[in-house]
Amino acid sequence: MTMDFEGNKIDGLSSVQAAEILKTEGYNELPTSKKRSIFAITLDVVREPMFLLLVGCGAIYLVLGDLQGALILLAFVFVVIGITLYQERKTERALEALRDLSSPRAVVIRDGQPQRIAGREVVRGDTLVLTEGDRVPADAVITHNTHLLTDESLLTGESLPVGKSACDGRAEMGPPGGDSLPFVYSGSLVVQGQGMAVVKATGIRTELGKIGKALQAIETEQTPLQKETSLLVRKFALFGLVLSTLVVIIYGLTRGNWLDGVLSGITLAMALLPEEFPVVLTIFLALGAWRISQRNVLARRVSAVETLGATTVLCVDKTGTLTLNQMSVSELFANGEFFQVPANDREQLPEKFHTLVEFGILSGRTDPFDPMEKALNKLGSQSLGNTEHLHANWDLVREYPLSKALLSLSMVWRSPDSDGHVIAAKGAPEAITDLCHMQKEQVREIDDRVQKMAGQGYRVLGVAKAAFTQSTLPSGQHDFQFEFLGLIGFSDPVRPTVPAAIAECHNAGIRVVMITGDYPVTAQTIAMQIGLKPADEVITGQQLNEMDDAQLRQRIRSVNLFARVVPEQKLRLVNALKANGEIVAMTGDGVNDAPALKSAHIGVAMGGRGTDVAREASALVILDDDFSSIVHAVRQGRRIFDNLSKAIAYIFAIHVPIAGISLLPVLFQWPLVLFPVHIAFLELIIDPACSFVFEAEAEESDVMDRPPRDPEKPLFGRQIIGWGLLQGFGTLAIISAVLVIVLYRGQGPLEARALTFTSLVFANLALITTNRTWSAGFVGTLRRPNAALWWVIGGAVLFLSLVLYVPFLRGLFQFTVMHPIDIGVCLVAGIANIIWFEFLKTVRNRRAQTVG
Repeated sequence: MTMDFEGNKIDGLSSVQAAEILKTEGYNELPTSKKRSIFAITLDVVREPMFLLLVGCGAIYLVLGDLQGALILLAFVFVVIGITLYQERKTERALEALRDLSSPRAVVIRDGQPQRIAGREVVRGDTLVLTEGDRVPADAVITHNTHLLTDESLLTGESLPVGKSACDGRAEMGPPGGDSLPFVYSGSLVVQGQGMAVVKATGIRTELGKIGKALQAIETEQTPLQKETSLLVRKFALFGLVLSTLVVIIYGLTRGNWLDGVLSGITLAMALLPEEFPVVLTIFLALGAWRISQRNVLARRVSAVETLGATTVLCVDKTGTLTLNQMSVSELFANGEFFQVPANDREQLPEKFHTLVEFGILSGRTDPFDPMEKALNKLGSQSLGNTEHLHANWDLVREYPLSKALLSLSMVWRSPDSDGHVIAAKGAPEAITDLCHMQKEQVREIDDRVQKMAGQGYRVLGVAKAAFTQSTLPSGQHDFQFEFLGLIGFSDPVRPTVPAAIAECHNAGIRVVMITGDYPVTAQTIAMQIGLKPADEVITGQQLNEMDDAQLRQRIRSVNLFARVVPEQKLRLVNALKANGEIVAMTGDGVNDAPALKSAHIGVAMGGRGTDVAREASALVILDDDFSSIVHAVRQGRRIFDNLSKAIAYIFAIHVPIAGISLLPVLFQWPLVLFPVHIAFLELIIDPACSFVFEAEAEESDVMDRPPRDPEKPLFGRQIIGWGLLQGFGTLAIISAVLVIVLYRGQGPLEARALTFTSLVFANLALITTNRTWSAGFVGTLRRPNAALWWVIGGAVLFLSLVLYVPFLRGLFQFTVMHPIDIGVCLVAGIANIIWFEFLKTVRNRRAQTVG
C-alpha cells in the first residue's frame, strides 16, 4: 500500500488496467528513425569498393566470353551481400537491445505499490512519483506537490525552472509556460522537490509530440579509433590504386595482353584493399556494448567501450555501490547511553530510546523510498507497535527540505488532539547540534559519540524535536527551538562481491578512490573491510575547500579516501586526477553529480537509484548499482581491445601473402596464380573470421593482471602492425616456396595454381587459429572454446573440397585434380606456418615473463 504526502492511500492503476490501455493507445514513445531496410543495406553494400571490383571483373570475363567465370563472380557477389546483411542485422539487434535498456525510467503506482518501469510503458491514468533529477515521462496533472520545480526549456526555450502547484480541481491540460501551473510535461526535468501526478497524455499526444520532437536513437559517434581506421584505409586505397595501375602497365608492356593486365591489376587491388577494418570496428564496439549489457552495464555511448580498457582510476560512491544500500538500525545513543539494536529481537527496545525512534520516524515520510527511513519505520513497527509513539493519524503540514547550507530536514506535524505543531528534524549530527544551538562543550561531547559510532562503520544521523504554537510557520528551520534527542547509527553491509573486485583492480593496476558523504572514520572502516589500500589517510570536504588546485593534484596522487564530500566537489577531484594524466571513471547518481560525470573520461551512472540527469550525463549506466559490475565492464573493455588488436594483426598478416602471390608472377613473368574469383573465395573466410571468430574470443588469462593500456598508444601502432606484417611475410615466404618448387619441377599453371591456393587457404586457417591468443601455445589455443572458429574452419574446408573435386567448380577456378599427396604438401605448408610463429610466441612470452 502506498500513501500520498498527506498519508492518504493511493492504489493507482492495476496491472490489468495498464495493460489494456497500453494495448489500446500504444507505447509512450514518439516516432523514431526507421530501421534500415534490406534494400537500403544492400545499396550500401553495392557501393563498397570490393563489390565494385567484383562486378568489374565479372564484366571483363563477359567481354572475354567466359560466361562461367562471370557467373561464379556474380554468385560471390550475392554471398558477400548475404554475409554483410547478417553482420548488419546482428549489429542492429545489439543496438536495439541497448536502446530499449536506455529508455528513460519512471516510478508509477501500480496495484498500490511503487514500481520502476520503462518510460515507454507509462499509460494514461498512471500515477507518477516525481523526484529531483527525474525526466518527466508524459504530460500529467499534479495532485501532490512539495517545492516542485521543473525545467521546461525543451518546450518553451526558457532556461529558468518554473514552480508548480497541486491541481485545484481542473483536470484539463494546458500549454506549458508560466509559474504555479498544476501541470508537468513530457521531456521536462524535475530540478527540485517532489510530487505526484496523474498522466493525461502519452506519446504523440503530449506537448512534446505535437511539436514533432523525436527521440534520439543511439548514435555511433566517430571515435579516435574510427578516425585512425578511416585514415589507414584511405592510405591503403591510394597505395593499392597506384600499385595496381603499375601492374596493369607492366603486364601490358611485357606480355602485350592488356585485358589480362587489367584483371591482374584488379586482383591486386582486391588483395590490398583492407575493407575489413571499418566492419570490424563497428561490429566489435556494438557487440562489445551489447555483451557488457548482459552483465548489467549499459553503454549509452558505444565509444565508451573503447576507453574502458585504458581506465586507471575508478572513483566510486560508498553507499549502494560498495555496500548493499540495505540499511538497518544497529545502534542508538540517547540520554547518555548507547544501545546495540538486536538483529532478531527488536521488540526489546528500552523505554529511554522510544522518543528517539519516534521522532526519527516523524522526520521522514509515511511511506518512504529512502533506505534509512525505511529502516527506521521497520524498527518502529517492530518495537513501538503497541505504544503511543506511532502516529498514523497525524497530518503532515510542511516539510523543510535538506539544503546545501544546512544538511538537515524537518517535518512539521499536527496532532488531532492539539492545536500546536510538532516538529521532527534529522540530519548530519553537526547540523542537528547547530539547530539545537548547543554549547561547544556539548558539541564536542556529541562529536566524540559520533566518532565512536562511525568507527564501527555506522552511518550516523542526529535527531531533534521542537514544538510550535503559532499559526504562521517560520521560513527556516533555525526559527524553531529544537531539543537534541540523540544519535542513530545505521549499518549497510558491504556487497559480498566487492572485496574480490577491489583485489582485481589492484592486480590490474587500477586505483580505486572512495568518495563518500560519511565521516572519515566510517570511510576508513569500510575501506578496511573491502581491502581498499591505502586507508590510513583521508581528505575531508572541508580540507578540500582549503586546498588550491596544485595542492590537490599533489595530495590526490596518494590519497584514496575522501569523506564528508558534497557532490559539487566531485568535479574538482575528477579534474585533479585528469590533470595528473589519469584516465578517470566516475560514479554518480544525483543531479549535482552530472558535471563530474560529464567531465570524467567515463561517467558511470547508477541505474537503480540514479537520476535521469545523471544517466544522461554518463557514458555507462550500472543497472544493478554494483561495483563488481563496473570492474567486469573494465575487464570486458580490455578483452574487446585485445581481440580488436588480434583481428587487426590478422588482417595485415593475411593480406601480405595474398597481395604478394598476386604481384610476384607479374614481376617474374610466372603464370598468374590468383584471379578475382580466388580473392573472393578467400574473403568468404577472412570476413567471418574478423567479424565473429575474434570478436567471440574469451579474454586472456592475464587480462586483469597487467597495467592499463596507454590511451595515447594507437591501435595501429608499430607493435600490432609489425606483428601482423611479420606473420604475413613469413606466410608469403612459405607459400612462395610452394609455388617456386612446383614451377621448378616443370608442372603446369593449373597444378601451380591449385597447390599454391590450397596452401594459402590452409595457411589462412592457421593464421586465424594462432592469432586467437598470443599468450598460449597451439594446444592451449585449441582448448579455448569458440564455436564461431569451428564454423569458419568447417565451412572453409567444405567449400575448398567442392572447388577441388567438383569438376564444374574446378574448371572455374582453373585447378588440376589434387591427389592425397598434394593435399598433404599443402597441409604441411600450413602447419609450417603455425610452427615458426608458435615458436616466436613462446620466445616473446618467456621474455615478457622475465621482464615482469
